[in-house]
Amino acid sequence: MTYQHTSQIETQTDANALKSVLAWFDQFQSAPIPHNIWLQCQLALIEGFTNAVRHAHAGLPPETPIGIEASVSDRAIDIRIRDHGPGFDLTSVLRHKITVNDPDSEGGRGLKIMYLIADRLTYEPADDRGNCLHLHKAFDL
Repeated sequence: MTYQHTSQIETQTDANALKSVLAWFDQFQSAPIPHNIWLQCQLALIEGFTNAVRHAHAGLPPETPIGIEASVSDRAIDIRIRDHGPGFDLTSVLRHKITVNDPDSEGGRGLKIMYLIADRLTYEPADDRGNCLHLHKAFDL
């Protein structure tokens, strides 16, 4: 029998909403995810949500929604964060962040953290005129 659980949450563009996002993500602790993988994915979720608030939605009204979906199977977790910002080229930004190691550099560490956690990390235009950050992390039970 295979395990499958998917859940979604939508918040406003507000850094304080992170508490409710984390409370929502707690439901996946009881899923068949090894605890260290769950902690890594929780950190990636924090970074992704914070980036959506601070960067993707900079200058947008607070009521601009951020949609988050997590889907867990018995072999992987997928986290999708949807924003309504202008978008950017994840590959080129990551290439720069990984090759330039400047500890005084403001920002960008969250993307590097997500990249190091994920088995696959993409950021692409979504169907609803927004963008979707997709983090895929496989695991063995």
